[in-house]
Amino acid sequence: MRRLIVSTLVCSSLFAQPAATKGAAKGAATSKGSAATTGAAKPAATNPALLNPAALKAKAPDIFKAQFTTTKGDFIVEVHRDWAPVGADRFYNLVKNGFYNDAAFFRVMPGFMVQFGLNAKPAVNKAWEHTSIKDDPVKVGNKRGNVSFAAMAIPNSRTTQVFINFKENSFLDTQGFAAFGNVIEGMDVVDRIYSGYSDTPDQGMISTEGKAYLDKNFPKLDSVKTARILPGAAAAPAAKKTEPATKK
Repeated sequence: MRRLIVSTLVCSSLFAQPAATKGAAKGAATSKGSAATTGAAKPAATNPALLNPAALKAKAPDIFKAQFTTTKGDFIVEVHRDWAPVGADRFYNLVKNGFYNDAAFFRVMPGFMVQFGLNAKPAVNKAWEHTSIKDDPVKVGNKRGNVSFAAMAIPNSRTTQVFINFKENSFLDTQGFAAFGNVIEGMDVVDRIYSGYSDTPDQGMISTEGKAYLDKNFPKLDSVKTARILPGAAAAPAAKKTEPATKK
C-alpha cells in the first residue's frame, strides 16, 4: 500500500489520463486573486528547440551547477553525472534550453518532497509527452536536498518532472528513484516554497492548459522564474568517428 501511495505522490505526468478526471473529482476552486483578474505576466517566449526534443541530446559535463531563480529566491543544484548519467543528461538539456522557466512547484508535500517540471505552455508539454528515458540504477539515495526524476510505477517512465527531497526518503531508493544531484545552496528557499495546495493541482490540466490553469485556480503557487547552467560547465564533446588506418 505504501508503494502505491508513494507512486501516486511522486508520479510523472499522467498524460494518458483524461485531463479533467482528477480536476472533476476534486473541483478546483477559483480565486478573485487569480491571474485572470490581476493581469499576471504571460510566460516568456518559448525556445523553439523545446518543440523538438529529439534534437536535445547533449551529453552533460561530469559535474555542473544549475541555478534556479524562483518566486521565493534562488537555489543551486549541483549535478553529478556519475550518480545517474541518463537523468543528468536529460536535466542538463532541459535546463540549458529553458524548459523549467515559468514552471510551477505544483506538488509540495511538507515532510516529503516538492515536485515540478511541467512547462508553462501546453505545446511544449505535448512535445515532451512521449520522451521517456531509461532508468538509471540507484547509486545515491534520496537524502534531504537530493534531486531525482519523478516516474510512474512502470519502468523507464521518466520524462521532465523532478522532485527535491525535504528529508531523507530512503524508501524511494528501493523503488528506483535515482538521485542525480543535490541542492548545495538555497535549501532554505526550497523549504519555504508554498505548500498550501499540497497535491491538489491536476497534472493533466497543467499539461493541457499550462500556466493559465494554475494562475486561475492556484494563484499562490510558487514557480521558477528562470533556470540556467552556471558558467564553468562545458558539455562533453561528441565522440569522433575513428577512421580506419590506410596502408601506404
